[in-house]
Amino acid sequence: MRYRSDPTTLRGSIVPLMTPFTAEGAIDHTSLANLVEWQLANGTHGVSIGGSTGEPGAQSVEERAAAIATVTQTVADRVPVVVGTGTAQLHETMELTARAVELGIDASLIITPYYARPTQEALYVWYKTIAAEFPELPIIAYNVPSRTAVDIAPETVARLYRDVDNFVGIKETTKDFEHFSRVIQLCGRDLVVWSGIELLCLPLLALGGAGFLSATANIAPAAHAQMYELWEAGDLEGARAIHYGLHPLVDLLFVETNPAPGKWVLEQRGLIRSGHVRPPLISPTEAGITKIRHYLSEGAEYLTSTEGFQLGAIA
Repeated sequence: MRYRSDPTTLRGSIVPLMTPFTAEGAIDHTSLANLVEWQLANGTHGVSIGGSTGEPGAQSVEERAAAIATVTQTVADRVPVVVGTGTAQLHETMELTARAVELGIDASLIITPYYARPTQEALYVWYKTIAAEFPELPIIAYNVPSRTAVDIAPETVARLYRDVDNFVGIKETTKDFEHFSRVIQLCGRDLVVWSGIELLCLPLLALGGAGFLSATANIAPAAHAQMYELWEAGDLEGARAIHYGLHPLVDLLFVETNPAPGKWVLEQRGLIRSGHVRPPLISPTEAGITKIRHYLSEGAEYLTSTEGFQLGAIA
């Protein structure tokens, strides 16, 4: 893979894909491939699957591997593919990461182990153990304390970056902006740091971040790609205009638990054939849909056209 040997190419707007299911709950690979093609047609700089927005905790290792296969085959080396392969169990993480490597991913996004609340020393051992098993694969930590109940400290990130050759970055899904700053200060700007918080995507670039994995890119990929490109071109005012313009679409995604509102939008716009979410999530309530429609109207300017990518209903 042309990206694997150079993690610095992992920059820009990398979409954390939602995983489409049929109305009966099976993975809808046709819809998934359609989403990937739509993303690439609208300038997305990279594709990710298996993060929180993709409902990985509701899928088996086999299902996750099958979805990774669809994504890598559809992308066909046009942009980097960064895959969430972490679980709460080491053997599952190792198994899924091995499968993903066979499928040709460019980097692995490993979530901090959830529920167990490991110490900082345990987190260090966790990432070092996984990285040692796949020495040629760039490893990126996924820090999302709101979902895992553990926060990987900046000092632990710096220790891993210093000691582990293929530990190359971190996705920071924390609203503690000081955390971002301390990570970059301790590691230097060669560390790949992405924002997973939608409204911190643009601010992180000012600190030296590499880009972002924003759930909002699932419905507005062109705007997210353009925001990054305007920043890179030095057009801060243009990038700011998109940042503020995206606010209603960010609010939309979190009317109820992500990704249910976004999947409802994708179905309504014809990009996937069902907005089904797996338990314990449920589809948006009527009250939620009213709010979603309101935010859709407010943020309509920044929605990406679906022309040429609308699917018909499943026969």
